[in-house]
Amino acid sequence: MLDYDDTYLPGLAHLSAPVAPVAVLLGAERGATAGEALAAFAAGFEFAGRLTGANHPRLRAPGWHPTAVAGAPAAALTAALLLGLDEERTAHALRFALLQASGLRAAFGSDGKSLQVGRAAAAGLAAARLAEAGATASAEIERGEAGFEQAYGARWVEPGPNDPPAASENWIKAYPCCLQTHGAIEAAAQAREGGLEPGAALTITVHPVSLHAASLGPDVADGLQAKFSIPYLTAYSLLHGPPRLAAFDAVDDAARALAHRIELRTDDTLLESEAVLEAGGERAGHVEAALGSPARPMDEAALRAKLRELAGSRLDGALDDLGVPAAALAPAAGLP
Repeated sequence: MLDYDDTYLPGLAHLSAPVAPVAVLLGAERGATAGEALAAFAAGFEFAGRLTGANHPRLRAPGWHPTAVAGAPAAALTAALLLGLDEERTAHALRFALLQASGLRAAFGSDGKSLQVGRAAAAGLAAARLAEAGATASAEIERGEAGFEQAYGARWVEPGPNDPPAASENWIKAYPCCLQTHGAIEAAAQAREGGLEPGAALTITVHPVSLHAASLGPDVADGLQAKFSIPYLTAYSLLHGPPRLAAFDAVDDAARALAHRIELRTDDTLLESEAVLEAGGERAGHVEAALGSPARPMDEAALRAKLRELAGSRLDGALDDLGVPAAALAPAAGLP
């Protein structure tokens, strides 16, 4: 619900969210070490990147939520590794997960977005347990008649190495809202720092994919909706600077009023996360890659500050010793 999770731009998906809970909780249940849980997490993470990257933007365009759709088989792979399944049993686990793969972009701006990602994690774990118990699923599910590729208009890819690794192209969010609003946030912050008074006619231009991801208009009703509104977050950042967690406790009335005066345009010649803010026809802010992107990574101090903002001191040193039981990670991460 915080929308503060990392984002893999080539697939425009959150690879950790459906995989990490399975790695930690199943790892703890199976008596795995932290290192073994981390290795299973990494495999699921990379597979989610491989699958979403192969299907961006065509999986997203008709309304599917790639994080949730790819999250189910990715979580199944993580679970299969921790359960020690062989290649054949793992293949059945992935197929069972595909039978449950779902999630719609229409849920954005509501609790439904988080719920469908959580359900993807649960679906992947259940799929691996079914395969472990000996259940079988048709080999046609991935690519056959009426299978995943045909039904979703997608392309199935097998788990395997990514070149470059998905982790190397992963964004660590600097702001707790939809990644595709971050360019607009920083363009507005640039304009604010330059002394712009928001009285002139304002236009924010983004790539069409940004509007697919953050499609809500200016009249947001609550903080969840605000996370997916480019006009609102442009206005908020012009008035107050980039948002922090508390910015989404409620809607800022002044920002919502200003958002109604901001024209939103799209331009497919821009980079997918690029944003240009104009005031009175003059460029006032321009961002190609926002803070947290591979092109502009946060430094160690900023990363530590974000971790402290989210978890206090609970995760300090949590992965310093990969030989400790994975069970020690669950309470540190706030999991049962």
